[in-house]
Amino acid sequence: MTDSERQTGRRLERAILELLERRGPTATICPSDAARAVYDGDGDGWRALMEPARQAARRLVATGEVEITQAGRPVEPAGVRGPIRIRRAP
Repeated sequence: MTDSERQTGRRLERAILELLERRGPTATICPSDAARAVYDGDGDGWRALMEPARQAARRLVATGEVEITQAGRPVEPAGVRGPIRIRRAP
């Protein structure tokens, strides 16, 4: 991982936590919310940050700060496929 990728990852982690902080205690966000918050260009270039945003969410799960959910239920981040949501850990 390059320094730039690490820096982007940290920015995505902060964006996830900040977005959740602004919402209710049980609210969720989509990884795209964090990707859009971090992307500083025009158009849909934020889409390139989707997998890094999902990786940032996985790191935050590992620290116990958030949960990754599907259909409203927590899921194991390692094997999850498809759309996910992120919420604060209880």
